[in-house]
Amino acid sequence: MVHVSLSVVLRLGAVAASLVLSVLGVTEPSLAQGQKIRFGVGPLQPTPSETKKAFEPFFADLAKKLNREYDLVATTDWAGIAVALANDQVDVAWMGPWGYVLANNDSGVTAIATAKYDGKPIYYAIVVCRPGSGVKAWPQDAKGRRVSFADVGSTSGWLIPTAWFRTKGIEPKEYFQYSDGATHAANEMAVASGQAECATDFDRNRTAMIESGKLEKSATEIVWQSDPLPNDAIAVRRGFDPALAQRIQTILLGISEADAKPLLPNHYTGFVAATHASYKMIEDAGVLVGRIKKK
Repeated sequence: MVHVSLSVVLRLGAVAASLVLSVLGVTEPSLAQGQKIRFGVGPLQPTPSETKKAFEPFFADLAKKLNREYDLVATTDWAGIAVALANDQVDVAWMGPWGYVLANNDSGVTAIATAKYDGKPIYYAIVVCRPGSGVKAWPQDAKGRRVSFADVGSTSGWLIPTAWFRTKGIEPKEYFQYSDGATHAANEMAVASGQAECATDFDRNRTAMIESGKLEKSATEIVWQSDPLPNDAIAVRRGFDPALAQRIQTILLGISEADAKPLLPNHYTGFVAATHASYKMIEDAGVLVGRIKKK
């Protein structure tokens, strides 16, 4: 499988958009009063249709409080949401941390809030293996085995495990029978069905799949867990009206746990304020794996 660097995709898209705007004599885009606001959300559920269904109540409520009509797009991968922001196709997005950092690095996207899950703005990258596989010590017991990483735009499924291996002097592509590009749900199912012996995921996804009946708790077991990671970012594109961004942030911070229940999927309990500095550890990991340069 051939992967084109997300950084390259974003940069080419942003350059093309800038050239078109320059030729037309258009300045940086803003959002006029009353103009429809365009929301985007990354692949937080197994399919785009499930993601849209799960997150539409939240975005519909936000648009109502802003007195705006809205569009909502759910992307099939983490790269898609970053590209949409870079190319001025989305104004406000719910993004994975790594996708956010890449979009910030390439096109000036800015975080304004971090989602809380079970009351905390953090989550964990995990590696799961099939019970009874004999993998107890990670990664030694899995050397040479079939291990599936998620797509390269995923924080927990690619960036953090790859960065962790880098600190150990290990190249996953040489250490395992390696593959990448899968969704988190597909990774769990691959391990459960025996198509892969181990796979990357994140704790929130595994919990959600078990609670929804899509995964038996005993079908996979966690063999590795990362340090705490900052949760998903709510981010605005470059050129977005600062006053409107402030209004959105204020609305988000005002969502209580009780308010969140009818608006957000299970376990999401509101938001905390964020800036780009909130995602420094993700940026540092991106530098470590060579995907972005240190600023």
